[in-house]
Amino acid sequence: MKQRIIQALSQTKKQNNVLTDAPLAPAAVLVPLYEKGGEYYILFTKRTEKMQYHKGQISFPGGAHHEEDKSLEDTALRETFEEIGVRPRDVEILGQLDNMGTVSSGFLITPFVALIPYPYEFVVNPDEIEELVEVPISALLDKNNYREELQVYQGKSYRSCFYQYQGKVIWGATARILKQFLDLVFGSE
Repeated sequence: MKQRIIQALSQTKKQNNVLTDAPLAPAAVLVPLYEKGGEYYILFTKRTEKMQYHKGQISFPGGAHHEEDKSLEDTALRETFEEIGVRPRDVEILGQLDNMGTVSSGFLITPFVALIPYPYEFVVNPDEIEELVEVPISALLDKNNYREELQVYQGKSYRSCFYQYQGKVIWGATARILKQFLDLVFGSE
């Protein structure tokens, strides 16, 4: 699986997927993968209602780029450590996906796909994260757990995607990042 992901991510030309001409602030997220019981999972976070942006949403660990971050990869690693306690030395970056613009919060998110060890002693920051959400990739590939809607933003139509798993809904930029990852790595499976 690791080689399949590295190969799929290395064969794509990175681009910006944005729906607005407004300036966007740089941000980064980690798409953390791990193997559990012979199956691969993606780890998401459910943000608390205390957060300034994306309150209560299912997301990847990550956040805004800070001046002291050497790179956007450092941003993703720092934010992941701050939010869920995964140490940067325990993360193996496999590649990068397209930059994804957010509509509501004005960020241009750079997603980094990575392997993390499992089991792991996550340390959840209760001010930022309400809960961890583990989703098997097989559930995300199940067409019964996916839907699209046509939406309009600033007069432009676009397809918005939604993933459902055990009563949780993944949508917005997180769902668009997830869709690109699944399409690149698993294609028409």
